[in-house]
Amino acid sequence: MSLPIPRIELIALVAAMFACVAFSVDSMLPALPQMSAALSPEDPNAIGMVLTVFVLGLGLGTFVTGPLSDAFGRKPVILVGAALFIAAAALAWQAPSLHLLLLARFLQGLAAAAPRIVALAVLRDVFAGRAMAQVMSFVMMVFMIVPALAPLMGSFIIAALGWPGIFVAFMIFMGAIAVWVSVRLPETLAVEDRRPMRLPALWAAVREMMLHPTVRLSILVQALSMGILFSMITLIQPIYDQVFHRAEAFPYWFGGVAVVSGTASLVNAALVVKLGMRRMVTWTYLGQVVISAVVLMLFGVGLDESATFAVFVGWQVTVFFMGGLTMGNLNAIAMEPMGHIAGMAASIIGGIATVLAAPIATAVGLSFDGTARPLALGVLLLSIGGYVLMLKMARTEARMAA
Repeated sequence: MSLPIPRIELIALVAAMFACVAFSVDSMLPALPQMSAALSPEDPNAIGMVLTVFVLGLGLGTFVTGPLSDAFGRKPVILVGAALFIAAAALAWQAPSLHLLLLARFLQGLAAAAPRIVALAVLRDVFAGRAMAQVMSFVMMVFMIVPALAPLMGSFIIAALGWPGIFVAFMIFMGAIAVWVSVRLPETLAVEDRRPMRLPALWAAVREMMLHPTVRLSILVQALSMGILFSMITLIQPIYDQVFHRAEAFPYWFGGVAVVSGTASLVNAALVVKLGMRRMVTWTYLGQVVISAVVLMLFGVGLDESATFAVFVGWQVTVFFMGGLTMGNLNAIAMEPMGHIAGMAASIIGGIATVLAAPIATAVGLSFDGTARPLALGVLLLSIGGYVLMLKMARTEARMAA
């Protein structure tokens, strides 16, 4: 298929649609203390749920947005999702209570799945094979800037407009994407290539994937990886603020850590061909078990605040780096036996893993006690679980090959 718009513009548009998720999470981090004081002063930990319910909605939306775009076309699904996202952001902007804010954030997550997932389908419509891999590399290079800059942008917005201003920024951001798509992006899925959305086919795909032991285990491990990342993101701002008294510098530290951790994809690309996906994931989990155990011990020996902070920042880098060494590999492992239903499998894998990760991160977030120890313990336990499941996967595959 010929390019619907210039290549550079298509890359920028897809990167913007990908970035809506990161911007919707990371830019809120500096606002959490003010939001907690305004909406949940009696339970400060509860405000972290504005992040995890968004993730839950995103996971549920991931199940259906891909099949919906196969049935009705890419552009309508993106625009309907954008409209729902803007409406949910408006509801959050005016929310008088935490419960209504959580409902709005859930709807935002549900809607954010549309541009995020359908953008990938647009690329599949236009590119194939190595050409798509090359374009995705450019998209991810642009996308990686957002997590690094989002907290800093959020802090500027909060300083100018207060914490409700974050939701105004969400409306403007998604509104700009909707106008861009409406004016510049033609429909990339021809009417004759559309497929009706059939729930029995979706259920059959879920059942097939859950009955395949490698796929099932890979999804569970991916959920643990996402649970670790979302737990860190949920508690990172309270720890910088309440434990280390560095709230004002948090956006800069977060951005620096994000930039360093972003090199994990380069490391994975250099090693995965030689070591293999399963070995990379297994060794990464084992490494995190050792690192988190040492960090948990150091948190308990009475180091001074500067030394403890240095330990925490170093550990934070390893946790985000771990995501770069596991998420893509686990997705590839799960997709290996599912080539005959690849599109639907991608939605199901992402949906199940995200939905399972949300309550994990919620539980870790609610355990915060004014120290970094609950987070370190949570990451340690989840890493042990991931390592054990990867060993089980190796044994299972050995039996299947025998």
